[in-house]
Amino acid sequence: MPIRPDPVPRGASRKDTGRRPRRATRTEARNARAAAGFVLPFLALFALCFLAPIGYALYESLQKTERTGPLGLGGRTHQAFAGLANYAHALSDDRFLAGFGRVLLFGAVQIPLMIGLATALALLLESASARAVPFFRSAFFLPYGVPGVIASILWGFLYVPGISPLVKIAESMGWRVDFLSRGTVLWSLANIVTWQFTGYNMLVLIARLKAVPGELYEAARIDGANAWQVARHIKIPLLRPALVLTGVFSIIGTLQLFAEPMVLRPLASSIDSGFTPNLHAYSEAFVGNNQQVAAAEAVLLALVACAVSFGFLRLAGGRAGEHTGERG
Repeated sequence: MPIRPDPVPRGASRKDTGRRPRRATRTEARNARAAAGFVLPFLALFALCFLAPIGYALYESLQKTERTGPLGLGGRTHQAFAGLANYAHALSDDRFLAGFGRVLLFGAVQIPLMIGLATALALLLESASARAVPFFRSAFFLPYGVPGVIASILWGFLYVPGISPLVKIAESMGWRVDFLSRGTVLWSLANIVTWQFTGYNMLVLIARLKAVPGELYEAARIDGANAWQVARHIKIPLLRPALVLTGVFSIIGTLQLFAEPMVLRPLASSIDSGFTPNLHAYSEAFVGNNQQVAAAEAVLLALVACAVSFGFLRLAGGRAGEHTGERG
């Protein structure tokens, strides 16, 4: 008669056999239910406040409104499937496309200037010879606490001829300036955005600098490196991840430019309803009562923002890899 091996050898516990105690299994199930209880409210809010609006915008962008009566002047009856007709209408609108070109030009000039200024301020405030750092850090960050609408109103008083002290000072020196003319209003908006967000980007870069080990600076000083060499060869290379992050945020914010031109529009005749893509979509939805085309423009704007942001991330990642390979 064959002898069956003992399923649990003598001296061995159930853990040694690969079998888990029933009590441990119950504990893990209870922990999983507790974790789900914490996560489910977030998922519900995420679906309600993020996924649902995106899905509704996609749905609206594929619909059209059919009207009854002579010449279609009757009441609204129902919505019908329009396919990509709303997207074709948006892409054939010259003012909508001109708005995209305008914000891309805006970003190509304003973003490097703002990030460069934020980097310079962060390096100055984190230098060994800096004085009154908390005061200047708060002063540089203070404009970010001003809402964009209020900031645009404040700068509007500085731009309008007749009440602007800047215009009066320029005229007293023999210069004729118009901050709201067709050729300069875009850069007047860039000034508002730079003034407002430079301090925020500066704090992001300072946080990154504070994470750098102090031993690197000490080793550089022992090797005879001066402040400029430390900043160039240690601080700026280590700031690369934070610079990429602020660059992505700035690209997305540039494509979403809305509050500043909306506030200055009554003051500047050069700002029309299609000055930026966001402003054009707003005008289509609430002035032209064409919500379906506005939804299509919003979807197109989101796709362009994703494409430009991921393109920038890919470019920045490729350059970082090249520099890493050179150092290796």
